[in-house]
Amino acid sequence: MKQKRFSPGRVIALGFLSVILTGAVLLSLPIAHSGNVTVTPLDALFSATSAVCVTGLITVDTGAAYSLFGQIVIAVLLQIGGLGITTLGAGLIALMGGRLNQRENNLVREALNYPTWDGVKPLIRAVVLLDFTIEAIGALLSFFVFIRDYPFPKALWFSVFHSIAAFNNGGFDVLGRGDSVGVYTHNVYFNLVTCALIILGGLGFFVMRELLQHKRGERFTLHTKVVLMLTIGFLLGGTVIIKLTEGSGITWLGAFFASVTARTAGFATYPLSGFSNAGIIVMCLFMFVGASPGSTGGGVKTTTFYALVKSLISTATGREARSFGRKLKDDTMHRAFIIISLAFAWILIQTTLLSLFDPDIPLRDLLFEMVSGFSTTGLSTGITPTLSIPSKLILILTMYAGRLGPLTIATLWKTEKHPDVSRPEEDLPIG
Repeated sequence: MKQKRFSPGRVIALGFLSVILTGAVLLSLPIAHSGNVTVTPLDALFSATSAVCVTGLITVDTGAAYSLFGQIVIAVLLQIGGLGITTLGAGLIALMGGRLNQRENNLVREALNYPTWDGVKPLIRAVVLLDFTIEAIGALLSFFVFIRDYPFPKALWFSVFHSIAAFNNGGFDVLGRGDSVGVYTHNVYFNLVTCALIILGGLGFFVMRELLQHKRGERFTLHTKVVLMLTIGFLLGGTVIIKLTEGSGITWLGAFFASVTARTAGFATYPLSGFSNAGIIVMCLFMFVGASPGSTGGGVKTTTFYALVKSLISTATGREARSFGRKLKDDTMHRAFIIISLAFAWILIQTTLLSLFDPDIPLRDLLFEMVSGFSTTGLSTGITPTLSIPSKLILILTMYAGRLGPLTIATLWKTEKHPDVSRPEEDLPIG
């Protein structure tokens, strides 16, 4: 009976919570501190939460505040957060030839939003191998940039950390400059390598695996078609819109990087505090949508946004919701509406609380911070370290909720018991 109460959602939630608390303890140790910046227990908890939730919001600069040990702890937390504790654990079991029981398979399906029971073990083996392979390539490519500015050991570590943070859409950096990766604003090679890692991490492992295994003449799944279409559309459309809103204040390369990083990555080559109100709103919308299912990114997900749009069009026109010659399930559109409604409600309520605790900070900055935290993006206008203790605690809770997802949060209190009787229906006028 006790085992039944622990649904996959609860196990995943407890798993992430245990990793966060463990990370906070490790980051509180003196060995984790550089000695240049004071790190309080709240800072350690905030950093651990941000890393496990692959967000990137920070109250103390990672490179300046933490020693090599502390930075390694954050890198490990990013890796666990990106893959998911259940996926990483099951993946290591699969790589070593072990067998997964039904409960473990169910946990992986829940963690990755995998739609079927078929091929769970091959999937997680492919996920882990693909993750480490892309990160290794990303580290190698990044090394050619860092070796120009730093000695070999430091350049090597910076490359590894940056690749892990970029592919897992974490947004952390260990440069210790306090301006993210602003020093490389005009470095085309660095921008493109970072963008490639972010995009691959945000596509989702299902899509990447299908692209790699695709054979000529085979049809892509609806999921892959929708993800690719929306990813390209958001990236190109976002570049143009951000360039239009910011004008001469940003280059086309900077606009493209901002469009990519708004998909829950968290790196910044231009200070967002200088963005116009229109630019901030655009970035909020992109962060809210986020990456795709089964990815290292957050947000409500591209397919959720797509399903909601299709549902609205279907309701307005009276036609069935179709996409690429397929009819979308009513349950899919219903779930999309619930996810977006819950996410919007959370952001609205928590932004109101931030406004109460920090009334002197402009509303646009508080809203941006909250959307960034919930979507696990990590972009900020620079207000994170200045927030009050209650606001920081709210952000910690928000990053945790955003990493789990609104639907998982909503089902944590779900019980297996079903009602014995069905109540009579009655119409309720709406609209």
